[in-house]
Amino acid sequence: MKLKSKRLRASLAPLTALLLCLPAHAEDLVVSAAASLTQAFNAVGEAYEKHHPGQKVIFNFAASGALLSQMRQGAPVDVFASADQATMDRAADARLLAPGSRVDFARNTLVAVVPAGSARHPKSLKDLTDPGYARIAAGTPASVPAGKYTADAVAAAGLDGALQTRWVYGESVRQVLNYVARAEVDAGLVYRTDALLDPDKTRVAFTVPTSTAVTYPIARVAASNRSKAAGEFIEFVRGSEGQAILQRFGFSPP
Repeated sequence: MKLKSKRLRASLAPLTALLLCLPAHAEDLVVSAAASLTQAFNAVGEAYEKHHPGQKVIFNFAASGALLSQMRQGAPVDVFASADQATMDRAADARLLAPGSRVDFARNTLVAVVPAGSARHPKSLKDLTDPGYARIAAGTPASVPAGKYTADAVAAAGLDGALQTRWVYGESVRQVLNYVARAEVDAGLVYRTDALLDPDKTRVAFTVPTSTAVTYPIARVAASNRSKAAGEFIEFVRGSEGQAILQRFGFSPP
């Protein structure tokens, strides 16, 4: 998959600089989470704060790879939630995670979406080789898990060559969804939970088969000085109330 969009490097510096100023208060809990978790985790955070008076959760949402780069650069983070296992593996290899704290908490599905007003109805990745799909959006494979899942699925289908010149890359799965919602592309590959966010502007065309399940891991960050609160947040996410909120936003149990 050939890169057309701007690289993430330029965007990391201001994000990292912002995080280096956090938390503003010692009791704040900083959670870096994959962009696809934005709405669900905001709701989880509100519920968690009601059960923990005096605690405030500060969320930092971005592509999982970008979040990992921020942590490598010293950004203060207490909890890390990735949209894939590979990024969490790299965090573990870099010894950024608290030993024994990593657990899975949700599942998702990769889908192809088209603008709601599109007259086309693709049913498989092969259909996207039609000339009518001149611009197809996906996450940057090196930093966006949904993009890596897309790249692997395209390769498995033997369509690398046929689709190589059509990719328009986004820095997060939400940016990809926005490209489709604004009809700036003919189709896009996002998570099912993202596709559910804007049904008036996007339409799910088909489910994309992936060689591995789309699972979300979460862990305490080794450098955190709020390990107790971080552990409590993870327990809440995996508990009955947290899971009910996630399922309300389209996620499946781990």
